[in-house]
Amino acid sequence: MNNQKQQKPTLSGQRFKTRKRDEKERFDPSQFQESIIQGLNQTGGDLDAVTKFLDASGAKLDYRRYAETLFDILVAGGMLAPGGTLADDVTRTDVCVFAAQEDLETMQGFAQVFNKLIRRYKYLEKGFEEEIKKLLLFLKGFSESERTKLAMITGILLANGTLSANILSSLFNENLVKEGVSAAFAVKLFKSWINEKDINAVAGSLRKVSMDNRLLELFPANKQSVEHFEKYFTDAGLKELSEYVRNQVCIGARKELQKEIQEQVLRGEPFKDIIFYVKEEMKKSNISEQMVITILWSSVMSTVEWNKKEELVTEQAIKHLKQNSPLLAAFTSRGQSELTLLVKIQEYCYDNIHFMKAFQKIVVLLYKAEVLSEEAILKWYKDGHLAKGKSVFIEQMKKFVEWLKNAEEESESDEEEEAEADEES
Repeated sequence: MNNQKQQKPTLSGQRFKTRKRDEKERFDPSQFQESIIQGLNQTGGDLDAVTKFLDASGAKLDYRRYAETLFDILVAGGMLAPGGTLADDVTRTDVCVFAAQEDLETMQGFAQVFNKLIRRYKYLEKGFEEEIKKLLLFLKGFSESERTKLAMITGILLANGTLSANILSSLFNENLVKEGVSAAFAVKLFKSWINEKDINAVAGSLRKVSMDNRLLELFPANKQSVEHFEKYFTDAGLKELSEYVRNQVCIGARKELQKEIQEQVLRGEPFKDIIFYVKEEMKKSNISEQMVITILWSSVMSTVEWNKKEELVTEQAIKHLKQNSPLLAAFTSRGQSELTLLVKIQEYCYDNIHFMKAFQKIVVLLYKAEVLSEEAILKWYKDGHLAKGKSVFIEQMKKFVEWLKNAEEESESDEEEEAEADEES
């Protein structure tokens, strides 16, 4: 009976499932292995000859069925037993990644072999990704030099798009993380990847598969902090990756903060409670007041269903902002925060067409509510504004700015008169 047959141990889920019509033919990769190894050995290690041999063999040999064996041979020189060791009795070849020289040029050459093979036999793409995921789980079974070469070639293949960043999920394996294998391997991998492209390309690939917020998982739970990540990767010469991760964590914290503020405003929580919560979050996540005022503005403005009529929306906005002005005032203690808020209001009025005529009224209201100071408004008017709708908004503000300037001059002359009177007395 079929289920009494002695099956060789395999890593569960890694062997390719056979199709119904193939079941008559026994799954026997050893003959396939012999053919591949013999052909590789005849190339004398010339990678162009390797590519030509693999290209031609695809027509004769069953790559689809023995993809895992094929990739095991090209990486490790022979079929791998569970855990990543080469079985003693298997024939092996030195024309493979693990036996190659440990330098960038050699690894780039091998990356081209994989690249061309997968371009030629597109159906191998998924199998190759599964193979790399498996090899990463086997890291502890490889020597230091083998790990380095695997990290280098994986970085190159991620950079040229042959692999997707999905394969990194294997590095979050609990045992690899606990023993520090994941982080050490990731350093080499990211160095190679960034060397081929740059940090922006790396970030794009990570974002595409939602890996951009998971890199802290390369460390055990008690060390999953930005500080620990930064120190480890900066010391290893990957400062830009550290900065990228810090930035990702900050973006995550800002999104969380915005969501929470919106909910608190909608629930009608007392301002003092919201202000206390925001100040605690600022300390905890190291968020600046300028960033907070931007978040607050967006949160406050997104809690209302705005009227579509221009004349009604201004009235609605003034009423809403008057109610929420104490909240904004709590986070404009610095001139730079006030200017940031002004620029944000300008952007908002420009992007939401019904608000185009409301800009001046909003600014005047916030001036009266002591959210914005005259210095910040004058600075915005002079050179602190954006180009978006600049002429429209500058024109709207003209009279108010003139009034501010006159008020300033009057108060200055009042002060001078007082000073003169003091001197005379």
